[in-house]
Amino acid sequence: MAAGRRSFSSYLVTPKELDEAIKKNPPSPISTDSRVIPLCASWFLPNDERTGIQTFREQRIPKARFFDIDKVIDKRSPYPHMLPSAKGFAGAMSELGIRKEDVVVVYDTKELGIFSAPRVGWTLKIFGHQNVHILNNFKLWVEEGYPTESGELYSVECCPYPIPELDESRVASFEHTKEIAQDHNKEGAEGVQILDARPNGRFTGKAPEPREGLSSGHMPGSINLPFTELLDPATKAYPSPEKLKSILSSKGVDPSKPIISSCGTGVTACVIETALEVANYGTPESRKVYDGSWTEWAQRVQSSDNLIRKSD
Repeated sequence: MAAGRRSFSSYLVTPKELDEAIKKNPPSPISTDSRVIPLCASWFLPNDERTGIQTFREQRIPKARFFDIDKVIDKRSPYPHMLPSAKGFAGAMSELGIRKEDVVVVYDTKELGIFSAPRVGWTLKIFGHQNVHILNNFKLWVEEGYPTESGELYSVECCPYPIPELDESRVASFEHTKEIAQDHNKEGAEGVQILDARPNGRFTGKAPEPREGLSSGHMPGSINLPFTELLDPATKAYPSPEKLKSILSSKGVDPSKPIISSCGTGVTACVIETALEVANYGTPESRKVYDGSWTEWAQRVQSSDNLIRKSD
């Protein structure tokens, strides 16, 4: 938006707020003001037949861009969805025609509600993009009759996006997470809480992982917080900050202790991270996302470590 003008009052944006903002600040290539750019982050699990780009072609917010979380990654890593390099991130933003000063509102599919958009929002934030928000959510945007378009992608004008610096303090590594899991229940341990966004069956080890050959189960001492429990069951949107606080508290999450959010590949972990932010639960400095999440964990820990637990 124009210099000095505030974008949105909170990280989560309602369909009405986004529609009004787009009308005031359309993503025009001519304008030198900050523009409001809807960014579609649609994604489905690998065992789902649907794809994000397919749903983007079928129905999207007019003039939206598509951020492919299967492609904007660290391509050298054996694990899916690891954060790209700063150069790779800047290249992706340049290709999307997004400028550093643009206000980006990330959104999901109408089918899943809140799912993968928080991951892309978090990625933009930790690479230092100041004006980023999450639409709460595209399902409601469609149901409330806001405009949509369909068809092939149109080309956008590339623009140079400066190579940023990654805020590594917000990312939990395998080594750091392993240390916490090994310290669980030991005297003098930091008391870092690991919140796992996967469904309960995968957490307990009773249901398989969607990636073939990967053991299910959980890290010692981790708390199961399936991401769907943080969303309204009807709208699949985030409820009020008060409601989120009450859910987090009922799960025994202590806002005074550090928190690491985890999931299958680091995508829905960010549904938890966003809920923590919206609820103002703990400080941003005390929260991290485990980028490799369970896919890295289950492949890297040794069976002799006893770091994959299953519940009876």
